[in-house]
Amino acid sequence: MDIASLLADNPYVLAPLAGYTDLAFRLLCREQGASLCFTEMISCHGLVYGQKNTKILLQSRAADRPLSIQLFGSDPEVMAQAAGLITRADGDFIDINMGCPVRKVVKKGAGAALMKDIKLAERIISQVVRHSPLPVSVKFRSGWNSEKIIAPEFARMAEDAGACAVTLHARTWTQAFGGHADWELIARVKDAVSIPVIGNGDILTYADGRRMLSETGCNGVMVGRGALGNPWVFSKTGRPDTLTARVPVILRHIELVTKYLQADKMLFRIKNHVGRYLSGLPGASRLRQEIMATATLDSLIELLRCEESFT
Repeated sequence: MDIASLLADNPYVLAPLAGYTDLAFRLLCREQGASLCFTEMISCHGLVYGQKNTKILLQSRAADRPLSIQLFGSDPEVMAQAAGLITRADGDFIDINMGCPVRKVVKKGAGAALMKDIKLAERIISQVVRHSPLPVSVKFRSGWNSEKIIAPEFARMAEDAGACAVTLHARTWTQAFGGHADWELIARVKDAVSIPVIGNGDILTYADGRRMLSETGCNGVMVGRGALGNPWVFSKTGRPDTLTARVPVILRHIELVTKYLQADKMLFRIKNHVGRYLSGLPGASRLRQEIMATATLDSLIELLRCEESFT
């Protein structure tokens, strides 16, 4: 599968979000217009050692394609072994995470920490490309901090190491998810390489995505936190203004969780998602309290279906 052609048909991409982009949420976002979707971050060690919880993250269906499997780790050999275990039955692409800012990931030398060791990052990419049956992309950040902006250089390295595409979250590690993404840097990365570039950062609406495409010349737009509680971000119509109009999609999300995942073990995660769907609505705080107070999935569904509860 050619990622350039895929993005040309539909440039809107769902980012990998730990704890959120499971099979059910990916399917929901696809129904709203997302093209390529990414799994949650998958530990190379967990995959190599056959850990049950890691294998669950690979769960997919035919409707969940095209799919990119995102790996993270700092050991080139283990990353290569993990990549070799991923087949075309699992996904269509492998993505290497070199941008995660979470401290427990960075402390292990993975995620954004790899931007401080470009030679190690290059070895990881080369090894994964060599051992993978799938095209390999790389996701990274602007740099470690504002004094060390290395995104164009890092993108050229990734291309030379064999990456088929790169994604730039245009923030530094020190910014984490704060401040503003520097879209100008996405344009610089686009000028620096010949492979497709996906831009990431500050996409909260469909129109934001069109603007990023226009201003940076990037090939694709990756939506992360902007999709939480708002899968309509992938649609021109956007998020409905009323709860009544949002409820069918919320219930569809729960239906997908019930059908494909262990819903009985995911009540808190489901309620977390549902609470996000209420953003911008009158009385959202009170409604979230009612939702969090539900003790079972059935009671949550009943609450959502009872419009009187929201008047």
